[in-house]
Amino acid sequence: MTSTITVEHLWKVFGPKPERVVGTELASLPRAELRERTGCLAAVRDVSFAVEAGEVFVVMGLSGSGKSTLVRCLTRLIEPTSGEISIDGEAVRAMNARRLRDLRRHRVAMVFQHFGLLPHRSVLDNVGYGLEIQGIGRAERHRRAGEMLTLVGLDGHENQYPEQLSGGMQQRVGLARALAIDPALLLFDEPFSALDPLIRRDMQTEVRRLHAEVGKTLVFITHDLAEALTLGDRIAVLRDGELVQVGTPEDLVGAPADDYVADFVRDVPRSDVLTLRWIMRDPLAGETCEDQPLPATTVIRDAVPRILRAKLPVQVVEGDRVVGVVDADRLLPALISHHRQVPA
Repeated sequence: MTSTITVEHLWKVFGPKPERVVGTELASLPRAELRERTGCLAAVRDVSFAVEAGEVFVVMGLSGSGKSTLVRCLTRLIEPTSGEISIDGEAVRAMNARRLRDLRRHRVAMVFQHFGLLPHRSVLDNVGYGLEIQGIGRAERHRRAGEMLTLVGLDGHENQYPEQLSGGMQQRVGLARALAIDPALLLFDEPFSALDPLIRRDMQTEVRRLHAEVGKTLVFITHDLAEALTLGDRIAVLRDGELVQVGTPEDLVGAPADDYVADFVRDVPRSDVLTLRWIMRDPLAGETCEDQPLPATTVIRDAVPRILRAKLPVQVVEGDRVVGVVDADRLLPALISHHRQVPA
């Protein structure tokens, strides 16, 4: 796959003479000791990752982990201290002011926790605001804004004003505004954290639907594990500015990189996330199995009725290839406890 974003050895250090931290013995100091010795805060510490085209890439961490700083560095809303960032193969740190404006206006859009809607403008004009900045005429702005409002389920609200809308509806307006400029890349910085749980789930469903329909590359920042597991194709976990693990939801739940990640995922029901790959075993020589196999991508929870009804082991396949078998003996440990790993 082609990488939309490539980040290599990215640092962001706040404080006096931040460049003295990168590449020196100071870089290895814990955050508190670094602040005490230098007055500097290393918000992002030597982070590298790539985001593939069309992927939903979630950056997750506790408050103060550096995730919001990281996403703002991608378009230089915050200037990085050191490292390289490329978007569609173009070096972001090498861009001049004109090229950077073009990147922000045409190729990348951000959706923030605080909607930033203009209170004196109608919903339609709020959605078309980015197009207005691009110099698009009023008729075309309104046409495209109307299409985006239909896409996010806000037909009939074009002439209302932000104060007349609920929080969830306002966030839909913000999402429509971001989509209106037809960006290749969407950056979400905890956009739903101020919403109540029911509206938040609705908005997560909306993001998944829109991603399926429009196929944009998404980088999504959150502190909420459930949100990360719901939305992410892959998840990056940050701790004190450092990248701890990057992987699929299955990777994080099934094989956490350290105790920090394990603590994050310890209350996640493993059978709701892991697939049959995690519990299957090798077929025995001459073993007789059920006629109908199950795909290896089947989530364990969804395979429970079939496996428990089966009188024989069930084959697990990838395409036409048998990669393993699963039976009740392999299934039950995953259902009894999600606090320990299922034996290989």
